[in-house]
Amino acid sequence: MNEQPSAGTLPIAERAARAAGALLLERFGGPARGVDTKSSGTDMVSDADRDAERLITVMLREAFPADAIVGEESGAHDGDSGRTWIVDPLDGTTNFLYGIPQWCVSIACEDAAGGVAGVIFDACRNELFAASRGGGATRNGTPIRASTLGDLSKALVATGYGYEPAERSRWGATIALLLPQVRDVRRAGAAALDLAWTASARTDAYAEIPCRPWDRAAGVLIAAEAGCEISMLDPIGSSGEGVIAAPPALHGPLRDAILEVLAT
Repeated sequence: MNEQPSAGTLPIAERAARAAGALLLERFGGPARGVDTKSSGTDMVSDADRDAERLITVMLREAFPADAIVGEESGAHDGDSGRTWIVDPLDGTTNFLYGIPQWCVSIACEDAAGGVAGVIFDACRNELFAASRGGGATRNGTPIRASTLGDLSKALVATGYGYEPAERSRWGATIALLLPQVRDVRRAGAAALDLAWTASARTDAYAEIPCRPWDRAAGVLIAAEAGCEISMLDPIGSSGEGVIAAPPALHGPLRDAILEVLAT
């Protein structure tokens, strides 16, 4: 039997995501404050990221004081419950700072068995994607299902690029060689939303190396609960592993194609 998340986990995650999304939406399109860079000159962070994460952390701490929290901006906060929240307060910071309405809040809860609950909130479209382990995936409360496509040549594949120059170059070359084998490739700039859209069959699959834990945690659970097969891809640099999310019939052919290109 699939294990259901403990009471209140998903509702709290949804409320925290909506609260952070409202804060971000108020600032979207206004003057950027506190902009800095992190892993590279192209990896940006702002006060909006920090304030949204602080709001989420306070709400999670109040509801689940024994849980650990890992935030993209503030790092790890210890807990002893065996559960960990993984928070990306603003996935798509570059889009946000440039006024492009393709960004989201991503919150996931994990335990020793994997994902317990996951929420991705697209404040610009007022779309909340959510899933609990064994409970299916939804968008604004309505069940969603991934594509059932099995033909690689007809697949619309979402992807993105990391911030380390050598990794960007390697993965960019991989995508260039993959492009003739698929219908097309989309790069929208927010990995969590890419996964949520794959879960909703807005794209047929998603693949990216690297994909950081806070970018993928909620989206992987949502995509899996929507019917995607998930697998990890070995690192191509120092930033960590990648991920593939695709319908079962498409997953193998897409993974094989990517691995073949990477091997060249």
